[in-house]
Amino acid sequence: MAEAALDLRGLGYRTGAAALVEDVTFDLHPGEVLGLIGPNGAGKTTLLRLMAGLLRPFTGEVRLHGRPLPDWPARERARRMGYLPQHFAPHWDYTARELLRLGLERGGSAEGLEDVASLHGVAGLLERRWSSLSGGERARVLAASVLATRPGVVLADEATAALDVGQSLALMGRLRMAAREGAAVAVVVHDLNLALAGCDRLALLHQGRLQALETAASLAEDARLDAAFGVDFVRVRTEGGLLLTARGGG
Repeated sequence: MAEAALDLRGLGYRTGAAALVEDVTFDLHPGEVLGLIGPNGAGKTTLLRLMAGLLRPFTGEVRLHGRPLPDWPARERARRMGYLPQHFAPHWDYTARELLRLGLERGGSAEGLEDVASLHGVAGLLERRWSSLSGGERARVLAASVLATRPGVVLADEATAALDVGQSLALMGRLRMAAREGAAVAVVVHDLNLALAGCDRLALLHQGRLQALETAASLAEDARLDAAFGVDFVRVRTEGGLLLTARGGG
């Protein structure tokens, strides 16, 4: 496997007496999509923000291409890493075109804006202001802006939460495309079946700890998944792959 783009070692983060993330260690590699899954409050978003350098860990460290994240100049780190937050509110009421241009300029050039907009299905939104966009439209414009420069590391926090089924699959497809082009992708996924379909490996978090790190196919069959969610999952095998349905509380 290729050298890690990001490596986490003994990562921990606390708020007061509460440990939100505790002793998490794993690598994120170019060419893969890693899904971060777990019940509400498991520490997924906190972990992703630590990976992005938006929070400073209480213990452990994150390395980007073997170099501690804080040692990277902010501009260079922003060029190499794309972060797609779950919630985003620009200071100014930009048009979608302006937001996309800002994203492209982060990589050093604003060329190819129309092509990027077309690829991400937002060409018809370019002249619309942020305040006029629906939740799903905002998510698509933001994804286009972050992915426009083809960053080497992509971190996405429930990027599909405001999207319908078709748009969710399309965005996961674009994250998969970014991985095929060499990016290392980590995405927080709430929909377990979407995670199974779109991710190579899954990191299962529970109460801030990493419970399992397996291929998506392996973890789908793992009893630790049921235990973390407190659900007795039913595995349904279809022509398209394995689907999970919840029988009830465990």
